[in-house]
Amino acid sequence: MKSASPVIDVRAWLDVQRFSVFQWRIVFLCFCIVAVDGFDTACVGFIAPALMHEWQIGPAVLGGLFGAGLAGLMIGALFFGPLADRVGRKKTLIVTVTFFGLASLAAAYAPTVAFLIALRFITGLGLGGAMPNAIALTSEYCPERRKSFLTTVMFCGFTLGSGLGGVVSAQLLPDHGWRSVLLFGGVLPLALVPILVIFLPESVRFMVSRECQPARIGPLLSRIAPVHYDENTRFSLQEIKVEGSPVRQLFAAEFRRGTLLLWCVFFMSLLIVYLMTNWLPTLIHHSGLSLATAARIAIFYQVGGTVGALFIGYLMDRFPPTIVLGVAYAAGSAFLIATGSAQGPLLAAAVTGVGFCISGSQVGANAFAARYYPTASRVTGVSWALGVGRFGSVCGALIGGILLSANIGFTLLFLLVAVPAAIASIAIFACGVQPAIRSTKSAAV
Repeated sequence: MKSASPVIDVRAWLDVQRFSVFQWRIVFLCFCIVAVDGFDTACVGFIAPALMHEWQIGPAVLGGLFGAGLAGLMIGALFFGPLADRVGRKKTLIVTVTFFGLASLAAAYAPTVAFLIALRFITGLGLGGAMPNAIALTSEYCPERRKSFLTTVMFCGFTLGSGLGGVVSAQLLPDHGWRSVLLFGGVLPLALVPILVIFLPESVRFMVSRECQPARIGPLLSRIAPVHYDENTRFSLQEIKVEGSPVRQLFAAEFRRGTLLLWCVFFMSLLIVYLMTNWLPTLIHHSGLSLATAARIAIFYQVGGTVGALFIGYLMDRFPPTIVLGVAYAAGSAFLIATGSAQGPLLAAAVTGVGFCISGSQVGANAFAARYYPTASRVTGVSWALGVGRFGSVCGALIGGILLSANIGFTLLFLLVAVPAAIASIAIFACGVQPAIRSTKSAAV
């Protein structure tokens, strides 16, 4: 009798290996991707006061500028997610990073605000496609026991890149103007592209799900730890196998409820994140503080987000993720209320708390979404949650301008912003536990 072909469960195999230098390199490269993504996303908020002064535009036009970039992020996420689940994470990342790098360079030479708005929309298309792919690629090389923490470590590149926007803007704006900041944001991703081409691997779990030959899968696993395979070896994934397109899989019976709840969380969370990212320096400045002081306080939001992401990711690997995130969003709501009434050092502390709880929880929600969906629809699941969440981010960008134009008081403004945080807390509590992680069904090559 002919013996059965050996089967290697890639997910179980990764879970028992030590985290290798090869895997750390993937985390670092994805960290760099989301760092340049974060810089190009946030830099427009730091150059906003200079734009208002040079082109004599009001808050409403500025809100349109913010909204155009975020609309591009939304459409880019919705388009590039399903594409990546069909053609691969690496190819999509290289295309999207190149795309937003070139668009940012072009935006630096925009002759009018209308051109700048159009180019920020185009930049957003690439930005929206890069982020979910970096999240998924990192997640797919991580063992389950450390997946949330390592994914949040990677995603800290986004908050640090956003904070770098403030540092670079402070250095370049006085002597070189706002165009130099956009030039910087174009050069960084383009310099990263050849490094990604040479050193970034394709997702091994994606290759298994697409039934690639063992001769392609085995060498990648061998870079993590020794593995014995031959042409008869079958590689498998112990995940739920759902038929249909990646988008249709999001609404299969196993995932429908969680998909809708995650969309609610992402909408509310990103509304706050992008309102704070784009408008916080301007809001603080209009409350009576100098522009330099407002910029320094705004950096505390990014610092708090970075520390919060690491701490929340650590807790998510040890306690139920929905409980960790639900408590964090509830605490973020309280810090937002405190921001509206705090002054001096207490204002910086409250802003730090908002970053820790809200921005940190958004990073945790990204990691949770990456764990929630199986490999065949993972990028689509993350990117569509982010894409729907961009509706919230667009609302946040536009609401900031509306509230500023309406001269709503600082205290009332942040009281209103605390409401979406409370809703996000309730929705994530209701999400439940990922069914695919516990499944014993297999998709095998």
